[in-house]
Formats: sequence, C-alpha cells, structure tokens
Amino acid sequence: AQEKKIFMVQGPYPIIRRLLRARGWVERKVPCTGRQLEQQSGDRGKQRLRTGPSSGGGRQREEEEQCDEDPSGIHDLMSYLARDQLPNFIWTNFLEAVDRQLLQEDSVLNHYARVDAFTTKEGLCLSLQNLPWIEQADPNTFFPRCYRLGTRDDREAFIEDFCLTAARSLLKLALEEAGDRPARTEQVPNSAKGEGESHISHPKHSTARPGSPLYPELVEEALEVCKQHLGVLQHEDIDRNTPSPCRTCIDWDHFLLQYYRVAHEGAGLVLTREQRKQCQNLLQSLAEKLPQLDMEGKLNVWILKPGAESQGRGIICMTRLEEMLQLAWSCTAPSVQVGRWVVQKYVERLLTIFGTKFDIRQWFVVTDWKPLTVWFYQDCYLRFCSRPFSLHHLERARHLCNVSVQKWYKTSPDQDSRVPPDKIWSNEQFQEYLAQLGQADAWHKVLVPGMKAAILNALRSARDRVRFRKGNFELYGADFVVGEDYQPWLLEINSCPTMSPSSAVTRRLCANVQRDTLCLVLDRKDNPTCSIGAFELLYKE
Repeated sequence: AQEKKIFMVQGPYPIIRRLLRARGWVERKVPCTGRQLEQQSGDRGKQRLRTGPSSGGGRQREEEEQCDEDPSGIHDLMSYLARDQLPNFIWTNFLEAVDRQLLQEDSVLNHYARVDAFTTKEGLCLSLQNLPWIEQADPNTFFPRCYRLGTRDDREAFIEDFCLTAARSLLKLALEEAGDRPARTEQVPNSAKGEGESHISHPKHSTARPGSPLYPELVEEALEVCKQHLGVLQHEDIDRNTPSPCRTCIDWDHFLLQYYRVAHEGAGLVLTREQRKQCQNLLQSLAEKLPQLDMEGKLNVWILKPGAESQGRGIICMTRLEEMLQLAWSCTAPSVQVGRWVVQKYVERLLTIFGTKFDIRQWFVVTDWKPLTVWFYQDCYLRFCSRPFSLHHLERARHLCNVSVQKWYKTSPDQDSRVPPDKIWSNEQFQEYLAQLGQADAWHKVLVPGMKAAILNALRSARDRVRFRKGNFELYGADFVVGEDYQPWLLEINSCPTMSPSSAVTRRLCANVQRDTLCLVLDRKDNPTCSIGAFELLYKE
C-alpha cells in the first residue's frame, strides 16, 4: 500500500488482473455483486451493463477462472489485507460502477465522464455537425451524412437530403440504363440476384424492356432539381437564404413513388441524347461539391440506428422515406426512446472481400484532454458478414459486421469459401489481400491516414463536452467501412470495446492491446523510454 500499488478490476478483464499482479500490484476485490451494482447504478448503469462485452462469454469466464487460479492463496491473502485500502488504479467496464468514495486525488481510472458526446450514435452525429465551426474540416469527407430524427430541424434536413439523393440517384440510373457505362455488378453473386435488380438497356436502344412503364418526365424533374441544388451549393457562401430545391413545385410524393419503381422494381427509363449529356455534366459538377456523391451509390439506402444502443441492437437498412419516418416514431424496438433514432447514409459503393462486406475495428487511447493527447494502435482487425453483400437484400447478416450480430448467423451456402470461418482477419491479412489486388500502398497511404484524421476530428468536435480528470485515460474502439476507392468511412466510436475474444486473431490482439495500454498509462510514468508496444503518438497539442 505504501508503494501505491492497489488496484481494482470490475468486469471481464482477466488479462488486466493477471498483468497487474505480475507487476506486484495487489487487488482490492470489488465489494458488491453485479446485481447490487445494477441497483446502485440506475437506469443508465443497467443499459451499460447490457451493452458491455458479451460475445464469447463462456470462453471469457473460463479464461477468467484460469487467470484467477491462485494455488498458494497468496493473492487472496494480499487482497484480504488490502480490503480497506483505497485503490490507486481502477479498470472497469463502465464508469457508473465506480464508487466515488473509492477515488483518491491521484487515482488512475480508465474512463472519462460525458464521452457520450462522441461514443453514442446520437452524440457523434451532433458533434460532427458542429465540426466545421470548430476546425477547418468537413465531416462529409469521412463520416456518412447523419441526422437525429428526434429533432425537427434534423428531421427536415434528412427529408430534403433523401429527396435530393433520390434525384441524383435517378440520373445515375438513367445513365446506366442508357448504356453510358457498363452496369456495376455491385459484387452480387448469382444466387443473390432477384427481381429487384435493375435491367440495363442496350446502348443503341433507349427503351425499357417490354411491359414496363416509361417515365419520360422523371429525368426532366430530376435534372431540374439537381440544377437548382448545384446553384445553391455554388452560392451558399454568398447567399445563405437561397431557397432550397426541395421547396420547388415538384410533387415529391409522386417523384419518390416513381423513383422507387425505377430503383427497386425494375421499371425502365427513356433518356434522350440531350438528357444524357446533361446528366453527365451535372453529376460531374455535383461531384466537385459533394464529397459523398460517389460512395452514396444509386439506390438511396439508409441505415436507421437507435441513438444510444450498441452491438448492432435495433439497426436496420431501409430504402423508403415514409417507412423510415414511421419506424422512428413507432418505437417498435425495445428500450429505444421515441425520437432517439439517428439515420445515416449507407455507403453503397463498398470495398468487399470475396464478395462480402467487412468493417475495421481500430483502437486508440486518450491520455489527456488538455492538452489533447491521442495514441493510435497500429494493429487492428476486420469483421466479416455471414452472407454475400447485396444492396437488393438488406437483412442484417449481409450488412452488420458486429460480432454480437453475426454470431447468431451460420455462414450461408453461397458465401465464398475463402471468407474465414470465424469471420475475423488481422490487418496483416488485409494488407496481404490489398497487395494481391495491386494496392499494397493503400493501407499506409490512404486507409491509416484516413482513420487517424477521422478519429482526431471526432475527438476535437466533442472535446468541449467531455468532463475530463487528470490522470485518467480511456481505450476506445472506432469502426470503419472502406469505400471502393479505399477511403475509410467512420461509423461509430465505442467507449468500452469488447476484450472478449471471438477468434484466434482477436484473442491475440485483445491481449496485446490490454498489455500495451498498461505499459502506456502505468510503466511510462516511471520510464518514459519504455516500450509501449503497438501504440504510436497520434497527436499532442
């Protein structure tokens, strides 16, 4: 106790316990049970308990028992002697579990308060909306457009965005149907192709297939809307009172109904030579103003997320405006408050591996907020879906990469056999795959710099809302998807990334990041030149 080496661990962290004991630290046992903690922590604590690490729970308990083996009883004896000592280091899976009376002035705790400003979907959405006022950075270059449906201004902005995206998407579909370029396969396997897929006319015939309706006025309406929107974008710095193109005389209900038929039901379009030229020029001009024009695709898919949930709970992909608004207000998902939904543009033009969607879990640590000090972990891992990627089939097994979601699905028969059975890859395996594609430089020149910039911008956008305490630190897990151009898109940041291994890769990496985090926040205090493993300093003000 005189050496200030009393620690407390709450939650499934056997590796942290083992590493601290190996350093000569003595554990003060958590005084109350999980049920008592729930009762003490209130509703928010209950939610965080539910959303804590859960995958691989059986294996985790087994490992914890193994790590807690104490044949001589020495650790239990030392813990008994330390039962009245205040801990100097606390590692817990959620902040609300910590009894404030246990904190000393120099105690080290692995959480900050009010990080929901960037670790909830709703908080990150709001913080990044404010980013341009704080930094010279555009969130649209790394964070898919996102709106909080519980606020009127955001809801109206989303409705306008959905309509404008439909108009742009229609121009893309019209060009594709006219044979401007080969149809993108969207990497859909044969068995996943269904009636919803658009058919492409021969370049020389600007006609739809027999029996399908024609909508010659649709392209004209879409062109007019996009022209007006381009005008707003070109003059927004001059006149912010320019009327929105969504307030024009176009009948949006009628337009969207017809757009759905073209995008999702295979109805055809007629495109004149002049319209084709206009579509090309207009989309090219819009691309210069809209960083997400390419990644947004042409089917107007959006993803609805409960604002404060984790592990993929309640998330659903949708394509129809009225259904999204209805769902957000029907509160059909358990534990989701009315209006606490966010809706985000789905990245339609994704890089897939063997025809399968994946995302990247990337760790980083904040050791101070004033000055902001951020450490980036140079190892990460990929999480695969269980079924081949398809924008015409929007079920969770194809589109949500969370381990806690995918563990409920068996790999489908039409899945490429090269997708790993445990649905996890290391970043080394991913780099080897990129090299096979002839894109060996994409990792270090595009992906890593993009992830670093996105993380830093997210932290800067939320820093004024975080309540920080000197001496504390926090390990976070950021989730990214990768576009066809290898650009990473930030989806969310998790304040309590799971350390429960679901594969051989994550067993190794999760153990390593816990080891290196302790080196960073404990050993480095006494020895600034000690090894901090795979951590590198990303930023220090």
